[in-house]
Amino acid sequence: MQLVYLSPVPWSSFSQRPHKFVDWFHERAGGDVLWIDPYPTRFPAWGDWRRIGVRKDLVNYRIPHWLTVVRPQAFPIEPLPVSGLVNGVLWRDLFKLIERFALNASTMVAIGKPSVLALEMLKNMNGIPFLYDAMDNFPAFYSGISRLAMASREKSIVQQVTHLFVSSTALQKRWCAVCGNVQLVRNGLDVNVMPDPRFQVNKRSRKVLGYVGTIGLWFDWDWVIALARARPNDTVRLIGPVFVPPSGQVPSNIELLPPLEHAAALQAMLDFDVGLIPFKLNDLTASVDPIKYYEYRALGLPVVSTAFGEMALRADEQGIFLSDGLQDIKDLINEALIYRPDADEIRQFRANNSWQARFEATGILP
Repeated sequence: MQLVYLSPVPWSSFSQRPHKFVDWFHERAGGDVLWIDPYPTRFPAWGDWRRIGVRKDLVNYRIPHWLTVVRPQAFPIEPLPVSGLVNGVLWRDLFKLIERFALNASTMVAIGKPSVLALEMLKNMNGIPFLYDAMDNFPAFYSGISRLAMASREKSIVQQVTHLFVSSTALQKRWCAVCGNVQLVRNGLDVNVMPDPRFQVNKRSRKVLGYVGTIGLWFDWDWVIALARARPNDTVRLIGPVFVPPSGQVPSNIELLPPLEHAAALQAMLDFDVGLIPFKLNDLTASVDPIKYYEYRALGLPVVSTAFGEMALRADEQGIFLSDGLQDIKDLINEALIYRPDADEIRQFRANNSWQARFEATGILP
């Protein structure tokens, strides 16, 4: 079986859930993959310029022989009702390419992000199984007319697809009333790229409380600053691109380091004494299952997190310490620093939460 994948991220971005799915699909089904990069599904915003400077050495340029990457042309007018007509002219060659590709063998279409292009394919490709993998509450990333349009497109897609994956419990609850075939497929990790876990405790007196990831609208600067003030003799190390900086001066024990490619980022995590996930509690994070959680746990790190999204359901797990506000931060860090990982527990965690285990459990392929 072949796969047409409408991705929410470019192929050249760092390897994420979409990349892991197509790798697994090809390995299991043996067919080729036509990967369609995303195009703008909202009006331009002033903040878009900040993303222009993302380091190019962090991207993935490897394209396997079984995969073809296509980038659709499109005007950034998708919230408008006429966007399908206007951009449809630009998509004529793409539709022909998809049609020729689907003639080669039995084909599945996977949608990683709602779009007019996805709706057009649903309308025109009869008899082909469609999967929608809802990885986020996509409308929450938009505002105004763009948000309304995205919500409408997503609901229409959910009502039409053959299979529906959701990455969090909140998304499962949201879509159960609309679609009877909802499968909870949480995020996971690539066991093959994970370094060995750390079992030795750092004996240094100055502990490293670390975070690796994008610092965006969801990042709770107030919580992080409170942490730095509560632990003035420790280092709060933040590694990743900063799209939303703090509003004022931060304590001197906060380190802001540039983004790293994935292998280097995993190695950097091994120097942490505690892994942090300091996200705000809002519509944006209510549906999030952070991959950082899986990587921290697989490396044997204790995790201190705010009680957002899927993390709020993990209060009883070993090594997880959830913060309910600014007042409990100091005590939680003290508890986390006492935690000692168990080798068998980590091995089992890696096996149970690998991407392969996630996708195999869906039964979407025979």
